[in-house]
Amino acid sequence: MDSNFASSGLAHVWTQGDAVTRAVAIVLLIMSLATWIIILWKVLDQRGYRKQAKACESFWHSADFAEGLDKLGEADGNPFRALATEGREATRHILHKDGRTGPQLHDSLDVSDWVERSLRRSLDDHTARAQSGLTVLASIASTAPFVGLFGTVWGIYHALLGIGAAGQVSIDQVAGPIGEALIMTALGLLVAIPAVLGYNALVRGNKAITHKLNRFAHDLHAYFVTGARVTAGGDGKVLPMKKA
Repeated sequence: MDSNFASSGLAHVWTQGDAVTRAVAIVLLIMSLATWIIILWKVLDQRGYRKQAKACESFWHSADFAEGLDKLGEADGNPFRALATEGREATRHILHKDGRTGPQLHDSLDVSDWVERSLRRSLDDHTARAQSGLTVLASIASTAPFVGLFGTVWGIYHALLGIGAAGQVSIDQVAGPIGEALIMTALGLLVAIPAVLGYNALVRGNKAITHKLNRFAHDLHAYFVTGARVTAGGDGKVLPMKKA
């Protein structure tokens, strides 16, 4: 066994601890692994989103919409391309350019409201995906210290039972077991601190990306609504198709 690990008291806590102590240690280990997995996963996602956001400016300098989509990058997991595609499909649908026949209820809606609704739905879908995993981080950050504290209380309880059974009390008998029990509190804090810092950093990153998405959605809304009004005759209302 590694000498540093043995001298730290962790080895004694594990070998001398009962099932509850070991269960608490395992729970803290699982929490720590989950924290770092989520942090790395979300950091990589946000890095990709920031890279995709840089292509938005190139989108508006494209010769046509298809070229702009190509500049936005691959469709898989790209919220900016999803916004552009959703806006295009919503505009095509309300202008009867998607191949459907016959009137529908939304034909009486304003083009601006219909396109805005579609863009907002795409934004909401991205927000839900971006926030996935953050609830786990928040839960770990708030509960890990208490899990460690429970392990400490349980360890001190068993240490006092052992001291009482020995019939002799000395500073060495008290300091060793209680000090080792306090390690569980330290482990709880060691798990909670990265979870708190990671959660705050990821929330800030999500807000920055959402701001860029909202700005891009606003520009797309103006683009699609302007084109739709020209197609619809300038009043923003789409005339229902006449029955054949």
